[in-house]
Amino acid sequence: MWTLLVLIGVASVSAHLQDLSFDGQKVFRVIPQNDEQVEILNFLARIMEVDFWQPDSVTLVRPKMQVDFRVEAEKTYKVEDLLKESGMEYQVLIDNLQAALDAQFDSQARTSSHSYVKYNDWDTIADWTADIAAQNPDLVSRSVIGNTYEGRPMYLLKLGKSGANKKAIFMDCGFHAREWISPAFCQWFVKEAVETYGKDSVMTTLLDNLDFYVLPVFNIDGYVYTWTNDRMWRKTRSKNSGTSCIGTDPNRNFDAGWCTLGASDYACSSTYCGSAPESEKETKALADFIREHLSTIKAYLTIHSYSQLLLFPYSYTYKLPSNYQELNSIAKAASKELASLYNTDYTYGPGATTIYPAAGGSDDWAYDQGIKYSFTFELRDTGRYGFLLPESQIKPTCEETFLAVKYIANYVLEHLY
Repeated sequence: MWTLLVLIGVASVSAHLQDLSFDGQKVFRVIPQNDEQVEILNFLARIMEVDFWQPDSVTLVRPKMQVDFRVEAEKTYKVEDLLKESGMEYQVLIDNLQAALDAQFDSQARTSSHSYVKYNDWDTIADWTADIAAQNPDLVSRSVIGNTYEGRPMYLLKLGKSGANKKAIFMDCGFHAREWISPAFCQWFVKEAVETYGKDSVMTTLLDNLDFYVLPVFNIDGYVYTWTNDRMWRKTRSKNSGTSCIGTDPNRNFDAGWCTLGASDYACSSTYCGSAPESEKETKALADFIREHLSTIKAYLTIHSYSQLLLFPYSYTYKLPSNYQELNSIAKAASKELASLYNTDYTYGPGATTIYPAAGGSDDWAYDQGIKYSFTFELRDTGRYGFLLPESQIKPTCEETFLAVKYIANYVLEHLY
């Protein structure tokens, strides 16, 4: 009976996500060898709707760059013909997106309630934020830093033993709605911090001496939409005047080289920068909170997926940050720490040169506000599943990422400024 209920539960989640079927859609990977082949991809994006997964816009594609993109079912043959004709080598990363989408839900967790080893919808996460704070009153408190465009409260958890003049680390998850592994990590981090306090000496020292602000889901409206309508949605859900195209890319909406490199001023684009810096309610709420707590926040960590990268400023310029050597050595050591568990290989470096230029990002903005230690994680994997990482990978992904975050936090504690 129990197994049957679980199967019905999983089926209902899948059915829930099938309002928009991805049956027969494919995800391709190509590596254009020259400008001519880059132009072919641009042509492709002009004649049909192509969803770029990596990089997140066709405008960022350069020769020798690995490019992953999703294509509608009825267009896949056309795309394959065009790629063959141009002599561009390609592989099909995901042959049927709907099958990959259904296969995400492979967790053995027999529960319809909150679980750290499965993907939780927003209502479940919201309830969890209240529960974890209620169960750990001496370590966790919950507040609301603002409301989303659709009116949902943005819950922030504060972790740490109460103490005077404590410095803090700010971490957020779920900027881009479809990157589900990201909110899963924020929940895992809170669980680990609470469970290992008093047992693990490093975590105990960290919580005694630092506060952690954790925003489990930043782009809540978008996240809800990925559960109800379109699993591949990326942006916020705000309306844009003069167009039917919805949403802004919140990680192009900060006042850091806003709407220059790697951001689009076209509202229908997946990298739309918004009508102005902080035009999104969510972006404004986050920026206001950080500005108000600038004297205490000493590190900023933002968790994304996918591609296994640990990035630091800058992304809006090729200029290196003034403490480049320090940031690079922290990223190197944290990546090594992360790899110590499952040999997961991370690439690290400044955003613009390590992946591609992108203006208006939260990490660059936080750094320019004076937060010296600012990092972006791009979690698993490198494209086999992309945004559809199976639930069976939540635990190993979170365990290894936790080691890297712990390393960074400990470094920050030892180098307070």
